[in-house]
Formats: sequence, C-alpha cells, structure tokens
Amino acid sequence: MPTFDAIFSRLSAIASQNSHQIIALLPSSDAYWPAALIAERLTQAGSKQPLQKQHLHLHLFAQHQASWLKALAENESLSSPAKEQIKAICDARVSGCHRLKLVNAQLIIDIHLGDPLSQLKALVSPSLTSQAIQGWLADTQATDEALIWQMARLSQDNAEFLLLENVDVNLDKTSNNASTNLLLQLIIKAGFTCYRLNLSPEDDQLVTLAEKPSIASQDIAMVERRALRRQQLDKFAFNPLTQSREGETAIIGGGVASANLALSLAERGKKVSFFCMDKAPGEQASGNKQGAIYPLLTPEHGSLSHYFLQGYLFSRQRIKQLLEAGHEIPHDFCGVLQTGHDERSHMRLTKIINAQPWAESIARPVDATQATSLAGVTIEHQGIYYPLAGWVSPQAFTRAAIGQAEQLGKQSTHYQCQITAIRFEDQQWYLTAVQQGQRQEFGPFANLVLANGRHLTDFSQTAHLPISGFRGQVSHIPARAPLAELKTVLCAHGYLTPAHDRLHCTGASYVKDASNLDYSAVEQVENLDKIRTSYGGDWTKAVDITGHSARVGVRMVTRDHAPMMGCAPDFEAILAAYGEHQHTKESAKYWRATPAPVHHGLYILGGLGSRGLTSGPLAAEILAAQLCGELLPATNDILTLLNPNRMWMRKLIKGKAL
Repeated sequence: MPTFDAIFSRLSAIASQNSHQIIALLPSSDAYWPAALIAERLTQAGSKQPLQKQHLHLHLFAQHQASWLKALAENESLSSPAKEQIKAICDARVSGCHRLKLVNAQLIIDIHLGDPLSQLKALVSPSLTSQAIQGWLADTQATDEALIWQMARLSQDNAEFLLLENVDVNLDKTSNNASTNLLLQLIIKAGFTCYRLNLSPEDDQLVTLAEKPSIASQDIAMVERRALRRQQLDKFAFNPLTQSREGETAIIGGGVASANLALSLAERGKKVSFFCMDKAPGEQASGNKQGAIYPLLTPEHGSLSHYFLQGYLFSRQRIKQLLEAGHEIPHDFCGVLQTGHDERSHMRLTKIINAQPWAESIARPVDATQATSLAGVTIEHQGIYYPLAGWVSPQAFTRAAIGQAEQLGKQSTHYQCQITAIRFEDQQWYLTAVQQGQRQEFGPFANLVLANGRHLTDFSQTAHLPISGFRGQVSHIPARAPLAELKTVLCAHGYLTPAHDRLHCTGASYVKDASNLDYSAVEQVENLDKIRTSYGGDWTKAVDITGHSARVGVRMVTRDHAPMMGCAPDFEAILAAYGEHQHTKESAKYWRATPAPVHHGLYILGGLGSRGLTSGPLAAEILAAQLCGELLPATNDILTLLNPNRMWMRKLIKGKAL
C-alpha cells in the first residue's frame, strides 16, 4: 500500500497560508485509499495530540454501502469515540451530512452519505470564499461532468484536483488512458488545476501536472461557477443565510442550545459574551434531572424526522466528546422503548415502523414479550425500541458545554443578568440589563444571538415570532421495587426514566401560555395517571407522587415542531412589503425573488420543544457554521425547515394571505 504524504503535501500547498485546510474526498464505493490516507495522516488523532498548527476539515462523500467507510470505522488510528460514531453513522443509513469533531475540533470530518451528486447539489455554497473547498481527491470511477461542476461550485477559485488512477495491469491501458484524458479535460474546463496520481501496484507514486486552464478558459469557468452559485442562492431568497460581521458576538441564553452554540463558536476561536439570567446555566427548561434523548420519526420520513435523526447522532457524539474531555454528565444510553397509550397512538406507531426500512440501530419493532425483557418491568404492548437512545442530565450537559467553551475560547460569562431590551445603533447591538438589581448596558456587539428559551419573544424585534411557550411539570419518583428494576426509558403518554440518584423522572404536563410556574398538585396527579393509563403492570403501583417533588419549566414550541435557527426576520418590514404587494399578480414571484427582510446581525436559536437534547446541539453547530461563513453541515431542505421565517414565507411564496 503506498504512502499518501505526497497527496496532502500537494493539497496543502495552496492552504499553507491559511489557518484552516479544507479538503474533500470523492472515492468510488470499493476504493481502498480513503481509509488508508486518513489513517496515515491522522494517526495523532488517536493519541489526542494536536494534529498540527492548522485546523483540518475533511469532507467525505460516500454511498451508504461504501466499503472504505466501514474500514475507516475499524481503523485503529482513530479514537474509540470517533470509531464508534462512524460505525453508528454507517449502521444508521441516514442520508445527508454527519459531522465528527475530533481533537478539540482541530479535525472535523463531514461524512456526506448518499448519492454524491444529490448530496453535492443539496449543499449551499459557503458565503466566505476562504471557507470553500481548497482541494479535491477523486477516483476516475467516481467522477463525471455533472459531479465536477458541482465540486467546482463549492471550491475556491484556485482549488486543485488530484485524480487518482487505480490502474489494473490486466486491463487495456490505452482504453483506460483515453477515458482518463477525457475526464482530465472536463476537470480543466471547470477551472481546476489537475494532477494525476497513478496508484498502479507495479509503479511508484507518480504525480504529474496536467495542462492548466488557459486564462480565457479559466475566466469562462469562473463565470460558470458564479452562475451556479447564484442560481442556488436565488432559491434561498426567502431564507437569507447571512454570515456574522467581524467582531464580538453576544449570546443571550443559558440552556442546551445556547451552551452548545458557545462551544461551537469557541472551537472556532471566536470572541463571545454569554448572558444568563440565572445563577448558573441550565436552570430554566434545561434544568430537569433527566431528559430522554431519542429521534422524532414520522411515517413519511420527511425533512423533520431526517433532521432529528441527524441531530440525535450528533448529540450523542457531543455528550461523549465532553465526557472524554473530563466533564461529568450523568447519562445512560440504555435505549428508549416507545409504546402507544390508546388506539390512535398504537396505530401511529405501527404506521411509523412499517413505513420505512429503518436501520435496526435506529428503530426496531418489539412485541410485548421483547418489550418486557428490554424494560425489566412488565409491558403489555408492542412498540418501537431505539437502541442508541437513552437519557442525559440536561443541566449537566449544559454546564459541561459552557465549561468546555470557557476553556477553549475567548468567552466572558455574565450570570444573574436579565436582558430587558436590545437595540441596534450605528450598525452595532447594545443590551440593556438588570444585574443584581442594578441597571446596566452592554455593548457594542457586532452580532447578537437570542437563544433564551421562553424569553425569546420578549423583545420588540422578535415579539411576532410564531412560537408558543408550554409549561411542563416533571415529577420526581422515589426508586422502589419493583419500579427500581426499570432498565430503559419508557415513552407513551409521557415518559419515565430509569432511576438516577434513587429518583425516577416522569411527565411532563403540557400547558400552553401558563400564567405561572408554581408547583401544581393537579399536574402531579396527571403525571401519575399518564403512567398508570399507559401501562397496567403491578409495578406502576410503586409510582409514588406523595412527596410532591417536581420541577416546572417552559419549552418553546413551533407549530411544525422544528427548531428556529438563522437570521431574525424583520416582521415589520415583511408586513410593509406584504401590504404593498399582496394584491398584485406578481406577489408570489416577488417573494420568491426578493431577499426576505431580516434584522442585520441578529440571529435566532430556539423553539426546541420537548426534544431539545436531540435537536439543539446540531442546530447550534449549523448556526455557528453560518455565522462563520462556512460550508454548512446541512442540506438545503433542512435549512428551509429551520428557517425562522418559514411560517410566513410558506404562505407568501405561494401568493397566499398572511
């Protein structure tokens, strides 16, 4: 097997002046070289040592059945958590981008699963040219003209292309060379400087410089690239993916989403000021002792369930990364067992599990006998079992993410600081706050992210966001036999966790726009009823609520159950334009072609609902990538799903009334 140092040396030539090397690989499914190349280059990842002064970002495009990806999951050069995550991605068979962050994010691997052309087309070009791909490695077997132009769209203008030739000595080399030469011409036509690498087993590595594009053809190629980028961005007029401006970013929050955003920005070396209204992070909706972490599946498996599956895998990785870094996070990936509680819910679960060929590692059907064995207590119903799921302490997860961010980044943290107003003045953001009874002002900030849960709509700029607060009371149940035998999280008409610190958590109530957050004896009884109406075993008699131990929080929920992530929409400007164009024949065309109004430098991260542990960390990572002008780890349908403007824009681009 040849050594691959020359490959990275060649690709690093252009990137050597940058702090971030961005390289993409497009191998054929049965290629052997990707795993070997990554193993040789990234051996230090297994020892947790810095790879180099520069950050390295790899994009791997792979079919689901790619043998080299499975080989990578077994490679000893990667750490155990990394191998486990790659194996989980392979086994899950979920298309789209899966991000791995290793060695304090000095190494990022984006695995784009599925048909490569479809995956390339679905990626939005990075808003910063410096964040575009700097070099490609590709097989002759994996590359054609359509792929090449999509690769060019995502690349820097001076990006290089290494074409790897796996020459079989038993084949007619003349025929092989003819097809390769044609491929070379297509690569050059797209504006790449192309190198050929012969991986013949009987030859040494031979890197030869192909003919560079002429100045005229290079100019034509750049025009074509810009046209492709513009063509795609025009489709996103309703969802501006604006990057942050140079300078400090303020984050208002204190829960899972804001903490993970702070960590994602810290990993990029960004300066952040973090504002939390409480004495410590994780004391609002993220303050429960235990929270279930499992995907949200739907029969049609559209963008919503697709996003939750990707988020589910990313959240597991985040938790394990923080554990590896030395943070304490009570958790147990003990699986989640979901059963129905009435005829309608039973029918829906049956429809979900039968509608798609879910991977066994994601979801599998179980009968009552299997469910009882998995749970450790009697379950009378069939259901769905999620093997990789479980529970985690949201508060500990939040605090670990903040702690890691403080270790990595240039972060200042302000606790017991209630932000009462925000204003935009001279292209900067200013915050009015009450801290320990004193009125203060903070700023200026180049950018501001609102990730403050139930207080998201407290400000005039966000008061009209179509999002609602739902009170939820979680009851704490003493661990007594036979309830204490519970081995997996149960979800039916509510949820019940295995014991931690001699307590189970069950609930939660769901009250829209509640007037207070006081303990409710009525909701405590309702939580008990949910368990006893969902399961009929004698063990439910051990569910004891008489200690009146509970916790109340508010989760923000959108009508379509997807989070809000991205630029803050300017509702007043939207309303003004709506008033001007709503009665014209060109109304729908106007909204499809005109960039949607937003508040410059203001971003939203919220609406996580009752599954913020699953959806929040990935939304935070995507937003951090957007703020930094990067190639986003999400396809265009997911970005459309998360768009804070979506409720209004779905109507406007169809010419309907608001």
